[in-house]
Amino acid sequence: MESEADRVARLLDAQERAQALFDEVGARALVAPGRTERQVSDLIRDLAADMFGVERHWHKRIVRAGPNTLHPYADNPPDRTIVEDDIVFLDFGPVFENWEADFGRTFVLGDDPVKHRLLADLPRLFDAGRAYFDAHPDVTGAELFAEAGRLAEAAGWTFGGPIAGHLVGEFPHARIPGNKVEYYVTPGSDQPMRRLDHDGRRCHWILEIHLVDIPRRIGGFIEQLLDLGPRQMSGRAVPPSGPP
Repeated sequence: MESEADRVARLLDAQERAQALFDEVGARALVAPGRTERQVSDLIRDLAADMFGVERHWHKRIVRAGPNTLHPYADNPPDRTIVEDDIVFLDFGPVFENWEADFGRTFVLGDDPVKHRLLADLPRLFDAGRAYFDAHPDVTGAELFAEAGRLAEAAGWTFGGPIAGHLVGEFPHARIPGNKVEYYVTPGSDQPMRRLDHDGRRCHWILEIHLVDIPRRIGGFIEQLLDLGPRQMSGRAVPPSGPP
C-alpha cells in the first residue's frame, strides 16, 4: 500500500496534468464555433493521448454547449453544434498512471456579459465552498452540498446538479464498497468527509460547482480537488476561448 504522502503526490500530479491538458485546449482553441460537442470531445481525447499517453477516462467525457449546459452529469442530451457567442463546459476524468483526475472548466465564446459573469463566479464560488470545508472540520457531504446551493442562490444562480462532488483516488474508486451516497457530496451523505476509507486510508474529495440560469438556458461548471492543492483558484483556471 502506498504511503499517504505518495497518494497525495499522485493525486496532485494527476490534477496538474489535467490542468495542463485544459490549458492546451484553450491555447489551441479546440472549443470553437462550428464544431459539435462530440467532435470537441474526440479532439480532447486525442490530445490527452498525445500529451500524456492517456488511454482511459474513468467516467464519460462531457462537452456541453448552450442549452445543454443546463443538464447534469447523468443526462445525455443530443449532440449539439457550438455556435458564436456560446458558453461551453468540459468535464473529463483522465486516468494518469492508474490515478484519477476529475477536472471541469467553462469556456465563453464572445462578449455576452451574463455569460462572463457566470464564468467569473465559478472559481469564486469554488473558493467559497472550499473555505466552508476548511472552516468546518466535521463537515458532511450533505452539509457541503447545502452550502453550495446557498452560495449559488446568493450569487443569483441555481445550483444545477444533484451532487457537489465525490470521492476520488486510485482507479477505479467506484469499486469501493458500502453505501454509495456516502461517497458523494449530496443530500443524505451524513458521514464526516474527513474520515478513513475501508482500507484505512484518508478520503480525498472533488468539489464540483454547476451553476445554471434556467430562463436564459445557460450553465457553467468547474471542478477539481477539494482538500488538496492551492487554497485559492487561480484567475487563469477558467480561460475564455474564442474561434481559431
